[in-house]
Amino acid sequence: MPNPKRRHSKTRRDKRRTHWKLKQPALTVCSNCKEVKLSHHICSSCGYYSGQEVVKRAV
Repeated sequence: MPNPKRRHSKTRRDKRRTHWKLKQPALTVCSNCKEVKLSHHICSSCGYYSGQEVVKRAV
């Protein structure tokens, strides 16, 4: 198996890892109840998605 002949520097290693960041989830506001929800997901508080009731919420 081929192995590196010389050790890579810390700078070179860190340059490779610059894109290993966590991304914040894309949040939007529900058009029905104005609560914050994940994009392209059913609203967990009212059960609406894209202006239509998808899940009946028991109150």
